[in-house]
Amino acid sequence: MRAVLTWRDKAEQCIYDLAFKPDGTQLILAAGNRLLVYDTSDGTLLQPLKGHKDTVYCVAYAKDGKRFASGSADKSIIIWTSKLEGILKYTHNDSIQCVAYNPVTHQLASCSSSDFGLWSPEQKSVSKHKSSSKITCCSWTNDGQYLALGMANGIISIRNKNGEEKVKIERPGGSLSPVWSICWNPSREEHNDILAVADWGQKLSFYQLSGKQIGKDQPLNFDPCCISYFTKGEYILVGGSDKQVSLFTKDGVRLGTVGEQNSWVWTCRVKPDSNYVVVGCQDGTISFYQLIFSTVHGLYKDRYAYRDSMTDVIVQHLITEQKVRIKCRELVKKIAIYKNRLAIQLPEKILIYELYSDDSADMHYRMKEKIVKKFECNLLVVCADHIILCQEKRLQCLSFSGVKDKEWQMESLIRYIKVIGGPAGREGLLVGLKNGQILKIFVDNLFAIVLLKQATAVRCLDMSASRNKLAVVDENDTCLVYDIHTKELLFQEPNANSVAWNTQCEDMLCFSGGGYLNIKASTFPVHQQKLQGFVVGYNGSKIFCLHVFSMSAVEVPQSAPMYQYLDRKMFREAYQIACLGVTDTDWRELAMEALEGLEFETAKKAFTRVQDLRYLELISSIEERKKRGETNNDLFLADVFSYQGKFHEAAKLYKRSGHENLALDMYTDLCMFEYAKDFLGSGDPKETKMLITKQADWARNINEPKAAVEMYISAGEHTKAIEISGNHGWVDMLIDIARKLDKAEREPLLMCARYFKKLDSPGYAAETYLKIGDLKSLVQLYVDTKRWDEAFALGEKHPEFKDDIYVPYAQWLAENDRFEEAQKAFHKAGRQGEAVRVLEQLTHNAVVESRFNDAAYYYWMLSMQCLDMAQADPAQKDVMLDKFHHFQHLAELYHGYQTIHRYTEEPFSFDLPETLFNISKFLLHSLTKATPLGISKVNTLFTLAKQSKALGAYKLARHAYDKLQGLQIPARIQKSIELGTLTIRSKPFHDSEELVPLCYRCSTNNPLLNNLGNVCINCRQPFIFSASSYEVLHLVEFYLEEGITDEEAVALIDLEAPRHKREGKWQEIAGSNSQTLRLDETMDSIGDDDPFTAKLSFEQGGSEFVPVVVNRSVLRSMSRRDVLIKRWPPPLQWQYFRSLLPDASITMCPSCFQMFHSEDYELLVLQHACCPYCRRRIDDTGP
Repeated sequence: MRAVLTWRDKAEQCIYDLAFKPDGTQLILAAGNRLLVYDTSDGTLLQPLKGHKDTVYCVAYAKDGKRFASGSADKSIIIWTSKLEGILKYTHNDSIQCVAYNPVTHQLASCSSSDFGLWSPEQKSVSKHKSSSKITCCSWTNDGQYLALGMANGIISIRNKNGEEKVKIERPGGSLSPVWSICWNPSREEHNDILAVADWGQKLSFYQLSGKQIGKDQPLNFDPCCISYFTKGEYILVGGSDKQVSLFTKDGVRLGTVGEQNSWVWTCRVKPDSNYVVVGCQDGTISFYQLIFSTVHGLYKDRYAYRDSMTDVIVQHLITEQKVRIKCRELVKKIAIYKNRLAIQLPEKILIYELYSDDSADMHYRMKEKIVKKFECNLLVVCADHIILCQEKRLQCLSFSGVKDKEWQMESLIRYIKVIGGPAGREGLLVGLKNGQILKIFVDNLFAIVLLKQATAVRCLDMSASRNKLAVVDENDTCLVYDIHTKELLFQEPNANSVAWNTQCEDMLCFSGGGYLNIKASTFPVHQQKLQGFVVGYNGSKIFCLHVFSMSAVEVPQSAPMYQYLDRKMFREAYQIACLGVTDTDWRELAMEALEGLEFETAKKAFTRVQDLRYLELISSIEERKKRGETNNDLFLADVFSYQGKFHEAAKLYKRSGHENLALDMYTDLCMFEYAKDFLGSGDPKETKMLITKQADWARNINEPKAAVEMYISAGEHTKAIEISGNHGWVDMLIDIARKLDKAEREPLLMCARYFKKLDSPGYAAETYLKIGDLKSLVQLYVDTKRWDEAFALGEKHPEFKDDIYVPYAQWLAENDRFEEAQKAFHKAGRQGEAVRVLEQLTHNAVVESRFNDAAYYYWMLSMQCLDMAQADPAQKDVMLDKFHHFQHLAELYHGYQTIHRYTEEPFSFDLPETLFNISKFLLHSLTKATPLGISKVNTLFTLAKQSKALGAYKLARHAYDKLQGLQIPARIQKSIELGTLTIRSKPFHDSEELVPLCYRCSTNNPLLNNLGNVCINCRQPFIFSASSYEVLHLVEFYLEEGITDEEAVALIDLEAPRHKREGKWQEIAGSNSQTLRLDETMDSIGDDDPFTAKLSFEQGGSEFVPVVVNRSVLRSMSRRDVLIKRWPPPLQWQYFRSLLPDASITMCPSCFQMFHSEDYELLVLQHACCPYCRRRIDDTGP
């Protein structure tokens, strides 16, 4: 470290204090009763400021640079702006000793002999606090939270921003060691606030904010007057009675003197963010110095050791970027490093360190030896067992114990020295002298070897890896390279300040100078690139560069020298350069050049480096062919050119070597069809067609499908053309192809049809199928596309496809929840079993889901299905007829139960009580055996009980309630049934006569509770019920006499013959199995003697039912409007019914043959637009 005086000035009075503006442009000095303002750049006095009436003792600048303050013996404080204008003045009771601005809040602390005050721009008044002793100095912490006060009685008081004392530090010397200067470390990197204290007990001390002392007191041997830190807190300046400014580390280690003066130094400061120091003395001298910190360092291969903070040594591994710090706690003067050794020279000793292990990456050093002796030397070198001291012309070799082994005296000043390796204890040194002499010295040999002598002084030296060449940089910045053995100057280059040989390549060196890095290979021209600093080492592709104080490893591609070798076809040498470090692009270029030069070994290594398997396979195949005896280099080079994309050159070489077919294959493989045609000329038509096909394949692959289709068609490859058109959805192109194809080309046409189906063009698909006559596929097309009308039309023309049409149609209907239509379609397709299964499933679902109307409808349809099956298959006639009657019965039950279910389950019912009563009574009489699924006997009896009670049928109601007691009752109607059971006991035990049903055949009043069921208890005639109100209709069924056909009977009834009064009578005929009531007709007994009127006076006895049988004359006497006929299809017989009250109209549905009161039927048809039982629509003309 050395101090260079920048400028100096002399004031007339003592300089007690000074302050820099935070940006460093202005310097404010307290001189006498004035303030002097200087320009720091050249020492110009800008302006003296007058405002105080007595000596100014202190001055301080705010951190924001907007204002500064001065304090004087006149007891006043003046606040000045940065424009040098006084804006505020306030006073204390005693002379002002020191001032300090808070670095954060810009609060000003002003201290006098008896108190201190705190002022800020926001406050109108100054808050003052008494002090027990004279305050000599003050300083704020970095965060502006605490203010330290140094006092004449040796006490340091640490206060908060409000002036309250938080910590009190009592120094051992007390008032005999007044604290004269204090300063907090401004570094932001320190974990704790550290206070430096200088007292007139001639000690320097350090304290934490808590008041705890750091380390021991450092003796100064003079009275300190001022102490200040560098901006980053790394160094401390102390000035005082020794008439000089001393530089210390932040830990208190003295490093040296900044500048010696002629009187006491009262103040010194560091210019912000710089290495400039200003000193103010008692005699008025102002000195401005620049501190220059020299670089102390050492380098060996990839290890770089340098001085840090003047007292530490950092060893840096330039490859791994690892660093290790060695703390010496003294000024480091010299550093030397060699292999595993490190030597550090301190003022009074030399320390020798060694690595813990031989690992090249190990960074742990330990102390090996300590030479406690003061040495004066210009250069320091360390070897395995010795240290070499260089002092002007003399070299001394010392052992690690400090004993001098050898000494060499040179002819001139030693300018450069370097260890160039060798066995331990016998290392070689390369020495350069000022007179231009270059020597080699071995540490075990007293005699120096002169390598060569040049005319100019040596500045830098380096020897090549093989010790054959020597590079020298002289004082004229010229780099000279010599052959050591012949002493011949090989070449020289200008603008060099340092030089280094590549340790891995004999012919490469680099030198720096003029802001450029120069790389020279062999005798080729120099390659330049920008670089700031000095080259100190060159290893492979890494150049070690020292710039100011930092060492860095710069990765430099060796591209330029490699290309220089390539230009001269020196492939092996170029490969060696590439191995030092080039980019992948450079490796590829080397590989290509070597391949074109047919230097396969080098090319293989280079392609292996870039992992190019394609070219490696090419090289391998060429080598195999060479082993088999091929020697045609033109053919090998043609293969290389084709791989590189130089196709025309390759084609020429193929042709020259007699392999035109290879050129043709190359062009076609590359889809260069025009070039192939040009190359082929007017050749074989077969090859031309092959070219067109390949061109079409290429057009297809490069996503030009339309062009490919046209080419395929011209080449006759219809299948490929169809495939591309279909995959791209080009329907127009497909139909053109299909229409041009002959119908004999079945496969391509079928392919077209498949694509038409896929592309939703069924019309074109149908056209194609018709062209080849594939009706089955056409049917399947109609079915797949759900074009049922066209399918049905085709089915009419070709009945053999009926199953193929109707079965999928029925399945489609079923999938779309159109089960009834599906059932009809199955039936139409002749799939009776499936039709029945669909209906059975529909019926079961309807019952489970309590859709009893639907269940009734489906059972009716089932019965009609069974009737059709009985008609179609005589073998199953009896079974199907039994099922028919069973399903008809179930249909009637579910049709009636729907009303009961709605009444019991839904909150509102719109049915009349009489209807509910009739239905529940009908069901009760019908459910004498097993109860069908879904029908609740509880709901039926509950409805019957409630309606019977409401209508006056108390006996029947009581019977229903009694029956309910033996059944499991749901909780929701439990209370209602229990209440009804109790209240019915209060009613008379008989039924209302109005409710008693009348048999219209025998005029017998039947009881409401009929054990026989829904038949008359007297004549056993079954009751005919209305399908809506379930009232007994005034109808009596009659049967035809044997021999009378249905057609004849209808014709006789339609005659409407006039009636004559005749006598007739009923005649009972008893047979073995039945009884028949016959109206005996004679010529004498014809007229009003009608069987239906005669029965009114007839008392039927016995337990067997005797049907009414009529003959032709009775039929002839009947009116057409009085007779209703159920015209069942065979094998069933027609049923005939006679209305006994012709005026009361009855309507029968022509489809299901259910009877209704005409008014009820008309109302229901209006509501539902169909028959409520079989759902036959009113606009349906069919039966």
